[in-house]
Order: sequence, then structure tokens, then C-alpha cells
Amino acid sequence: MAYGNESYDLPGQFFMPTILTNISLDNPAARTEMFGPVAQVYKVHSEEEAIELANHSQYGLGGIVFSGDAKHGEEVATQIETGMVFVNNFMASLPELPFGGVKNSGYGRELSDLGLMAFVNEQLVVTADGPDMHNMAGGLVTPDAEE
Repeated sequence: MAYGNESYDLPGQFFMPTILTNISLDNPAARTEMFGPVAQVYKVHSEEEAIELANHSQYGLGGIVFSGDAKHGEEVATQIETGMVFVNNFMASLPELPFGGVKNSGYGRELSDLGLMAFVNEQLVVTADGPDMHNMAGGLVTPDAEE
């Protein structure tokens, strides 16, 4: 632990911000989805190792990629298995942005047009002049003219 784990006598609920380092993959902290002011810092030797480590988790709500080259950071972000990845920026939630995770961090999206459509029951109505026993797709597929 690089920082934290100190006791404070404050009213209400308080969890001191904590930074964890030197976390082995068999440590429960490496497999726990933490909600709170906890940062896990890992040291890797390559970009590929960083992507592999990020994707090793059974969770995938969100992530952040910091890069000196924003375009390259975006390329790396597309390889991270999370529902949301921000490049050179902190995570934000706005009504215009889809919010949601993958793996054990959720299914689907809320907010934005994607989230709104999750609550819509659309109805399909297909109309034809009459049944066409030669086109069982009901006119949705046009048979080849050669047949």
C-alpha cells in the first residue's frame, strides 16, 4: 500500500483515499470491483502487457488510458474490454453519453439514445396484398427473377 489505511475520527461514513501497489494477480484486490477512492497501480513492461492486465479482470465498467499521443491512446482504448474508456480524461457521466459495463459489470446501457431504446417496445407491422405461397418471406425478400 503506497497511501491510505489510516484511521480518522470523522462524523458519518468516511473511507480514506487509498493507493494499492505491488498487487499480485492472486491477491483478492486484483479480482475485486472496488467502489470508492481506491486506486490500484500496476507496473508493466510493455503496452501489450498493460492491455493484457487490464483485460484480465472479470469486471469491465470503465477505464482510463493516459497517453502522450491521444490518437494512439484511442487505439489502445479500443483494445480494453470495458463498457467505457476515456483517453487523457477522467470518467464523466452525462445524459448524452451511454453508461454501462461488460463482463460482470453489467449488460446493456443506460442514458443516451441507446439507454432510452432499452425501455421501448417497438412493433413491426408487415403488410402485403395477400399471401404469396411462392415467397414464404411474406414479401420481405424478393425472389430471383430467373426462377
